[in-house]
Amino acid sequence: MSSAIAAVAEQQIYPYFTEEHAMLRETVKQFCLKEIAPHAEEWDEEGIFPRELFKKAGELGLFGIRIDPKWGGSGLDWWATAAYLEGLSYANNGGVGMALLVQSDITLPALEELGTDEQKEEFLKPAVAGDWIAALGISEPGGGSDVANLKTRARIDGDDFVISGQKLWITNGTRADFIILAVRTGDEGHRGISMVLFPTKTKGFGVGKKLKKIGNLSSDTAELFFDNCRIPRRYLLGELNRGFYYTMINFQGERLAAALGAVYKMERALEYAINYGKERQAFGQPIGSFQVWRHRFAEHMTSIEAAKWLCYRALDLMNRKEKCVREITMAKLFCSELDQRVMYDCMQIMGGFAYTTEYPIGRAWRDARLNTIGAGASEIMKEIIAKDAKL
Repeated sequence: MSSAIAAVAEQQIYPYFTEEHAMLRETVKQFCLKEIAPHAEEWDEEGIFPRELFKKAGELGLFGIRIDPKWGGSGLDWWATAAYLEGLSYANNGGVGMALLVQSDITLPALEELGTDEQKEEFLKPAVAGDWIAALGISEPGGGSDVANLKTRARIDGDDFVISGQKLWITNGTRADFIILAVRTGDEGHRGISMVLFPTKTKGFGVGKKLKKIGNLSSDTAELFFDNCRIPRRYLLGELNRGFYYTMINFQGERLAAALGAVYKMERALEYAINYGKERQAFGQPIGSFQVWRHRFAEHMTSIEAAKWLCYRALDLMNRKEKCVREITMAKLFCSELDQRVMYDCMQIMGGFAYTTEYPIGRAWRDARLNTIGAGASEIMKEIIAKDAKL
């Protein structure tokens, strides 16, 4: 099926998408198939991918999809982000996708929303272009989900902040040029947190170690230390002591992107498993023709379609700037939990072959495990839903 015919067919099923969205999806897909997928296993083994890939992604406009053209972006909508995420599912490497998403959907939209023109000129423009790498510094050794309990402190000294503390689980942390950093500027609790722009060339900053992970191996995840790091007070992002609020708002976009990413990766995995089932012979017939697999995949196809519409409902509200915490939280919970079951079965049909690193399904299964933990654990998602329902 040609891309044009496919775009028309898609618009009939999912009327939110336009031909422009289809072109973006195809651009990202081809970028992944040519620049990432051929190196997927190699980069996982090395535990890193070339920095130049950020520049290539920037040149394609992938870091500025929803960013104002004034700062080098395209000024598109959330449906364009969904198209980008679907294209990214063809990378066959969760780590690269994670690193790029931290730039495109976790840090830069927050910087555009909260930053001054001076801050955007200094930090946003080079990051949208792919010349600078961004990271988000929130989690600490004492707690990941418990943001209100963070300990890294920034004391005010004249026209400067002086920062001391530690961060953990920071994606892009070993080579970021700047960090959107959550720091304590006031009393204990959620009211005393601020966000600052932190250049990593600052004296006193150090990368403690690059963490060894189970999955998403090609993305660097770091432990960071701040020892009396002095930055200008003009690097305050937004208002003083409003950082917790900003973080909770930013979580919504991150969680929606995580849910959408899970849906598209499940589709790729299921396609791969079904095709394998048609080719692999056992007991005189293709193993995919056995009823147990036909029925199991029929169930997964149904569940993935339901997950997609749950995401699209949340995305539609997000795109119209309407309240959607409940819908996004449900999408994140449902999609990340479903991801575990789908990847398990897609791996199971391949038997021993899937237990090697030679096939993408093994990496997909391994990478998917993070989804019920990262961007808010499933237990946190359930608590948010329960509170919203006044249970």
